[in-house]
Amino acid sequence: MSTISDSSPNPAPSRPLQGVLLVLGAGMLWGTTGTAQSFSAASLSPYWVGALRLAVAACFFLAYAGRVLGPGALRRQLAALDWSPAILAGACMAGYNLSFFAGVKATGVAVGTALALGSGPIWAGLLQVAGGARPSRGWWAGTLLAVGGGVLLVLGRGGDVLADPLGIVLCLAAGLSYAVYAILNKRLVHRSEPAVATLGVFATGAVLALPAAWLGVGALAISPSGWLVVGFLGVFATGIAYLLFSTGLRSISAATGVSLALMEPVTAFLLALVVVGERPGALAYAGLAALLAGLAIVIRSETR
Repeated sequence: MSTISDSSPNPAPSRPLQGVLLVLGAGMLWGTTGTAQSFSAASLSPYWVGALRLAVAACFFLAYAGRVLGPGALRRQLAALDWSPAILAGACMAGYNLSFFAGVKATGVAVGTALALGSGPIWAGLLQVAGGARPSRGWWAGTLLAVGGGVLLVLGRGGDVLADPLGIVLCLAAGLSYAVYAILNKRLVHRSEPAVATLGVFATGAVLALPAAWLGVGALAISPSGWLVVGFLGVFATGIAYLLFSTGLRSISAATGVSLALMEPVTAFLLALVVVGERPGALAYAGLAALLAGLAIVIRSETR
């Protein structure tokens, strides 16, 4: 398990509060995904959405890194990038997108989202334990409370509740893929600039996800409004969000980063209230309170 350890020969200065705020910002951007997708045509396959947003994000990272570092420095840093974990992290990101959408299709949005998002922090904690880094009791307490609240929040918003065994396995696999990606990514951003690391990861993910989407659902059929949605998702909800997430991982643990990503359903819930006009029940509000309380405990544990 040494390949997914948090250790690094050149760690960045520890600024845990800054890292926490960056990851929370990433979670807020991720939370716009569902609302943005509601404006796309129903004919646009979610598999293509997942693959295209990886490709657009890779282009964003290329443009950003080239602008900040300059073409020559970017080429040198890409050549020096630790490509073995970068390729594995990219495969995990492609696997997360494809298994999540397939799992949600089989189990319904409510169950699929709850399983994928809820299992991610648990997987991350277990992987760090296996790698020799033990999260604190406060982290476990806050994470379990936040995960339970997130499950209540998602299920309380309604939607189909299906118990498809394969779909459940796919959603749990999505959570595991994301956790492995986060731990690998932490190693990468300690050794490389976050923009360079994310470029390598997302370029790999796009190369894998695009042909997988074509094989899975056929040729791409997308309208101009669909391209606008994909562009927003690729640049803001993926590119900028993962740049914030990767930078934040320099000063907090990977497990905490995955736990704080539960800010995503909080943002999605608030946008559903304000933009979509959704009216969830009391269960969702109870889940929201538990999730926020859990995140507060995780943050306190990380910054102490």
